[in-house]
Amino acid sequence: MPQTILIIEDEADIAESLRYNLEREGFKIQIAESGEKGLRLALNESVAPTLIILDLMLPGMSGLELCRRLRREPQTKKTPIIMLTAKSSESDKVTGLELGADDYITKPFSIKEVLARINAVLRRTDNDSTRRYEDEKLCVDFEDMRVFCCGQEVKLTRKEFALLANLVKNSGRVATRQNLLDNVWGYSYFGDTRTLDVHIRRLRQKLGPCSECIETVVGVGYRFVGNKSAEK
Repeated sequence: MPQTILIIEDEADIAESLRYNLEREGFKIQIAESGEKGLRLALNESVAPTLIILDLMLPGMSGLELCRRLRREPQTKKTPIIMLTAKSSESDKVTGLELGADDYITKPFSIKEVLARINAVLRRTDNDSTRRYEDEKLCVDFEDMRVFCCGQEVKLTRKEFALLANLVKNSGRVATRQNLLDNVWGYSYFGDTRTLDVHIRRLRQKLGPCSECIETVVGVGYRFVGNKSAEK
């Protein structure tokens, strides 16, 4: 059964070009010209999209607001979103990704790049088959995107959860800063790696007594080592 991609784009030429090329690759395509229509189609359980391509500059509801809404809805909180926009500044990218987008493509773009990004995002989604991690102190529920430390729920942002999940799923292995940025932020990140370090620091603060599960590998990156209860 073909995977469905929902394109939310108000420029007809761009939307039709994407439709034509993606249908040639075997995808089923839906198009919405506004944020409101895009929201209705995204939440239609009978034709739920596998992935959403979302323009930021939309009439009515903006792409950023729509992304925020989609991440609040149970049906779409884990649906991959690739943002497509003419805005190319680093702050715009960070804002979109922090709201929960999985990747970010700037206009003008090539169809080959779009296809590569779509396939990369779908591969990451397919690989996220593990449902749960649990040790003596920490529990990570990948399905419901919830984290518990010593029985108490830890409230994380989507990006913080994605960062922790990536580390957990590669338990015991060193994750370089660049790999974490590529895997979690969803694009080849050439900016300041302090972005990652700031997120790690916040994540450790929120994890509290479970923060020892993340080990710093000086000069390289980070490694998930799990938690053990204190010896009596």
